[in-house]
Amino acid sequence: MRQLLLSFFFLVWCAHATAQAPGPEALLDSAIARYEAYRPYDRSDHPLGLYTEQRYREEAEFAADLLGDVQEIAPDKLSETDRNSLELLLFVLKDQVDEYKFGMHLNPIQADQGFHLSLNYRIRPIEDARQARQYLQVLRALPAYADQHFALMREGLRRGISQPRAMFRGYETTYNDHIVSDYRESPFYRPFLDLPESLSASLRDSVLQAAREAIETDVVPTFRRIKAFFETEYLPQAREAIGVSQTPGGADFYQNRIDFYTTSSEYTAADIHRIGMEEVARIRAQMERIIREVGFQGSFSEFLEMLRTSPEFYARTGDELLMRARDIAKRIDGQLPRFFKTLPRRPYGVEPVPDAIAPKYTGGRYVPPATETRAGTYLVNTYKLESRPLYTLPALTAHEAVPGHHLQGSLNRELSDSIPAFRRRLYLSAYGEGWGLYSEYLAADMGIYTTPYERFGQLTYEMWRACRLVVDTGIHALGWTRDEAVAFMRDNTALSLHEIGTETDRYIAWPGQALSYKMGEITLRELRSKAQNALGEDFDIREFHRLVLEQGTVTLPILRRRIDAYIASKRSE
Repeated sequence: MRQLLLSFFFLVWCAHATAQAPGPEALLDSAIARYEAYRPYDRSDHPLGLYTEQRYREEAEFAADLLGDVQEIAPDKLSETDRNSLELLLFVLKDQVDEYKFGMHLNPIQADQGFHLSLNYRIRPIEDARQARQYLQVLRALPAYADQHFALMREGLRRGISQPRAMFRGYETTYNDHIVSDYRESPFYRPFLDLPESLSASLRDSVLQAAREAIETDVVPTFRRIKAFFETEYLPQAREAIGVSQTPGGADFYQNRIDFYTTSSEYTAADIHRIGMEEVARIRAQMERIIREVGFQGSFSEFLEMLRTSPEFYARTGDELLMRARDIAKRIDGQLPRFFKTLPRRPYGVEPVPDAIAPKYTGGRYVPPATETRAGTYLVNTYKLESRPLYTLPALTAHEAVPGHHLQGSLNRELSDSIPAFRRRLYLSAYGEGWGLYSEYLAADMGIYTTPYERFGQLTYEMWRACRLVVDTGIHALGWTRDEAVAFMRDNTALSLHEIGTETDRYIAWPGQALSYKMGEITLRELRSKAQNALGEDFDIREFHRLVLEQGTVTLPILRRRIDAYIASKRSE
């Protein structure tokens, strides 16, 4: 009898425990809440952030612990949105673990960005007293910020994790421009030249005095130390080999970056190199047809040389280049309702790349709004105008502004609360840059390319991204030299030689990222063709774009699943 009673109570307990066990949705919500609530440091104490080995180790340990819990969540009974959230949380947690494992925090610089270059984005207009105080706090934090990065990079050098010496041609511009004898000449002083009228006279005087002290005591001396660090410590110890696979553990690291930047584990470097060569051949044939169309009698290389050297293809002033970019942007704006059901609320502006970063910067880039009171910014590089061809400007504008990064990024930030906050902030290059390159292709449907040369410009931008597949894998897996990479780009794209140089340095310094553009765009175009072929007259381009964008940033496998489900649903109607 006693045994029967014990068995009965055990069964009751099991039933109660089963009833009380949280389901997969509750487990996912709890994991997302833990992830979003985690703060590695108190940001009020560190205006520029905290960059220490301990911080990165603790972040990786937190990610590894949460990853173990998230991996136990069964996806089968989750809604589509929750299943996507689960996959994306797994993806970003794994990457946090991998980044620490491979010591990526020990290498915080690239050819056109890095710990000291990113400071230039802090130079913004001051709109009130609160922003003035915050900006002064940022300036005063520069010495500690630099010291933290010096410590990380010294450890990177000790462990053989560094950038190659070849990347540092012209790198002195990234710090020399900030070493000034008159504090008023510092780019960091510019926000104080136009203080808001709402500041009282006494407050204005105190702010200006504090600004002078911060520039003279904190900013300029810090950039002198940055110069000394690079020129006396870092560059003499930087590695000679440009390919990351030639470093300890580099081959595994490069495969890890391939997986991350394609959001997939199905490609090797050899696979991507082959895909790149196939794309180069396909695009080359289209470019040759345009050369014949315009009646050019010379060779392909002679046509490229003509494009690079003919004054008619270049703006005479920076203002002219900006005016043309703004004209193209507004023409695209007028076409958007034909192709999209939902448009972003946030506007964007067109501005020049800041002088302090322009020499090593790309031709253009999108910068999302920093605050609720600011628009997005499409930056156009007006430095070295002879390297900024007008025939590529429509493709650049479509990629960086609309329908590219501004449209996609703004919609991502404006997603409903049904999408977790971490996803509204998420950026994955295969999706975001793939969308940017797809947007260049979409601009042709919009009628934005009005001359054969602009159509050639769109193709040369597509060719540029195809060449990236070849060059990135060539450098980091196949032992290519920098000269080989430059020659391949020179012979197959109409990019200026200056831009080819800066782009090649970027690929050397940022293994794998350059693969994301073309691999993402190939996926989007394949999915669009698949839907068009399957649905025929029932295909709706606005509905297709809604499906691509409405869940925000996703991996390419998630995107394929969504389009396949859409096709199956439409066929069953």
